[in-house]
Amino acid sequence: MAERASAGRGRVSMAEVAARAGVSGQTVSRVVNGSPRVDPATRARVESAMAELGYRPHRAARALRTGRSRTIGLVVTTLATVGNSRMLQATAEAAAERGYALTVVTAADGIAAAFTQLGEQGVDGAVVLNEASALVPAAQRPDGLHLVIVDADSEGDLPTVHSDHAGGAAAATAHLLDRGHRTVHHLAGPADSFAAAERERGWRETLVTAGIRPPEPVRGDWTSGSGHAAGGGLSAATAVFCANDQMALGLVRALAATGRRVPADVSVVGFDDVPEAADYLPPLTTIRQDFTQLGQRAVSALVASIEGATVAAPSSAVVPTALVLRESTAPPPAPA
Repeated sequence: MAERASAGRGRVSMAEVAARAGVSGQTVSRVVNGSPRVDPATRARVESAMAELGYRPHRAARALRTGRSRTIGLVVTTLATVGNSRMLQATAEAAAERGYALTVVTAADGIAAAFTQLGEQGVDGAVVLNEASALVPAAQRPDGLHLVIVDADSEGDLPTVHSDHAGGAAAATAHLLDRGHRTVHHLAGPADSFAAAERERGWRETLVTAGIRPPEPVRGDWTSGSGHAAGGGLSAATAVFCANDQMALGLVRALAATGRRVPADVSVVGFDDVPEAADYLPPLTTIRQDFTQLGQRAVSALVASIEGATVAAPSSAVVPTALVLRESTAPPPAPA
């Protein structure tokens, strides 16, 4: 029920793996199906034999035996944003580490249609990502489909995972106030985004705690183009916290076009720490999200649910963020 890695050599059976490892066929089956009833040394020996022989479990046959496809879904509204594309990579890597395949569906035709598609593909469960998460509460969920939600509040009946968006925003805002700015303006994300709302909350609460009335935020749509378009609404700012790095990039360009220098005239902080942030001009101070940890936490919670781990109540995991200091912030310019 498996195939050799090199073509033309036929199929490798569990019996061959068992003979190579010096164990029973039942032990090989337990290793293949992820059973905890195998001691680590034996598991390592079986896995070594699998690698030597080029054994690959036959997914369809295993699904018939176990009732599980060992495939999980990822539900998104778009992969055009940096955060969603990085979460796709992190989720795929985390799934592969646990022996699960990943299939991606979009909610372009609604979350119900996405769930129907997942059901037709026979997945064991799904991670619902960011903007799609807001669609879940109103949707009819298929029986038996295990779900974990990324970027949603923890008030529902499903496990959730999200970055500490509010804490990161608070750290960004406090950093700018510590540099001596009298207030911090905010280039916010979409109004219907959980992440954007949490980042706005962290910014707002930090200013209020400091006795500062928050200025009206300027809203973008996560793209650098919307950041560039927001430049006119932030012409009086000396410090801006942007809800993501892409909008910060557009804002820096807009400021440069009007002769305002970053950070000499305006300090700018982003959010996400995209790989290119260190190469912005100037290199961007930002809040780092740990996408690898987000993917690991989401997949771990989903696999635990699929494989029947006992959980007292839906869990909520919050992944810490970190302020990354670069060259886009400075004290405010001296009064003219």
